[in-house]
Amino acid sequence: MRECTVIFEHGRRNWSVYVPDLPGCVATGKTRRAVERAMREAIEFHIEGLRLHGEPVPASTIEAGKVSVPA
Repeated sequence: MRECTVIFEHGRRNWSVYVPDLPGCVATGKTRRAVERAMREAIEFHIEGLRLHGEPVPASTIEAGKVSVPA
């Protein structure tokens, strides 16, 4: 099992998500739940493609967090 950091972005009409550790691995969907499902499939497909082409699967190095500041 592998855990990937993903970045969710909410647009006016949909959600998008990408994986900083896997350049080019992105997904979109109408809801956050839908885009999360699509991202799981995209990550599996992306990693499978890397392995089929004999390319290394990058190690996870990205961490996401939040920082609070006075508004």
